[in-house]
Amino acid sequence: MMPRILTVAGSDSGGGAGIQADLKTIALLGGFGMSAVTALTAQNTLGVVGIHEVPADFVAQQMEAVISDIGVDALKTGMLANAGIVRVVCQKVRKYHLSNVVVDPVMVAKSGARLLSPEAEDVLKKELLPLAQVITPNLPESEALTQRKIKALPGMREAALRLHKMGAKNVLIKGGHLPGEAIDIFFDGRKFYEFKRERIPTPHTHGTGCTISAAIAVHLAKGSSVLEAVEKAKTFVTSAIQFSLPFGRGHGPVNPYAPAAREIERYRTIQSLKEAFQKLQEKKVGHLFPEVQSNLGYALPYAKGPEDIAAFPGRLVRVGKEVLKVADPDFGASQHIARIILTAMAFDPEMRSAMNLRFSENILLRARGAGLTVSHFNRKAEPSRVKRLEGSSLSWGVNRVLQKAKKIPDIIFDRGDVGKEPMIRVLGRDPAEIVAKVLLLS
Repeated sequence: MMPRILTVAGSDSGGGAGIQADLKTIALLGGFGMSAVTALTAQNTLGVVGIHEVPADFVAQQMEAVISDIGVDALKTGMLANAGIVRVVCQKVRKYHLSNVVVDPVMVAKSGARLLSPEAEDVLKKELLPLAQVITPNLPESEALTQRKIKALPGMREAALRLHKMGAKNVLIKGGHLPGEAIDIFFDGRKFYEFKRERIPTPHTHGTGCTISAAIAVHLAKGSSVLEAVEKAKTFVTSAIQFSLPFGRGHGPVNPYAPAAREIERYRTIQSLKEAFQKLQEKKVGHLFPEVQSNLGYALPYAKGPEDIAAFPGRLVRVGKEVLKVADPDFGASQHIARIILTAMAFDPEMRSAMNLRFSENILLRARGAGLTVSHFNRKAEPSRVKRLEGSSLSWGVNRVLQKAKKIPDIIFDRGDVGKEPMIRVLGRDPAEIVAKVLLLS
């Protein structure tokens, strides 16, 4: 049965955090999301301009209606606004013996706006923390709850210990506010775990806390252990931050759809390459392949490395004019074609596909005759430091061309160098476009 997750939190009119972020995350991870709204906020990427708190008894009505009828496999809290609402949440958790409770102690917005009253903080610490399976404070929230300044990892560990002693069974302290590598500390009452990720240079992190706590709740509802749920949620939110949305003039929202979209795109990417191979095979273009054979690659949207680019393992092989493959396309299968695509995407993210062909002046004549744009680089001009660095020549050459070009050309070629076969590279938005260009050359 689909896991049922109830979020008790405030509404974000900008859609980046709060109830809106929770429900998006829950749905994308395969859960059925339900809500009890605690406050209406008027906010955008620049900050909170107004808050209208929902009466505590109506929050109780919302929770009672949902839990008594539909049922709840996990509950997560966000902005609880005041002491009355915190007490209501505690009452319902006790009444229905809810065990998968994830507490995101939302206290202050990124803009600095206060989202939890001082009295409510005290009730949260004394009554709600002991009911929490997991609590997920960031550094300012950890400092407020423990009354201790946190300047480094030892302080995070000490805060986790204190929060555990205050009743939380598991503690995840998010270290995003510290400089350097992004490190979160997880404490299960017996052992500390560190979750390290390379810091993603973006100001668009609105909704991070809501997204990770909602993801933890979904995975707990699915039966994961707390540590597994935290690990999965951390991976999910990292991708959501990596592909965050630069909406508005302030802190844009993270993108919870990105992980799901990329999984869908992985399938589409492989299928597109298979279809392109069939067309190349039907049209018998093997005579266009170089001595080192050919490959065709296609990148996921927002690709960051070779692991995000699919190509044919063992390359595409020619037998006369026939085109054969060693294996079906897979991600990370070609470093060479990946470097070409990644370099092109740095100039135009839509240019996600490339294929290499043998060099000949006749092919270049056909290309120009067909109206394709053609550019080239000279390997003899390649700096010695680039030559010494294995695999960097292609990135250097393609980058050199694109820095001067007004738009991405259809073809980039070089006439080779000592030990380097001359080569033509066809660039395009997708494999179908690459095949269309290749057929013009054949």
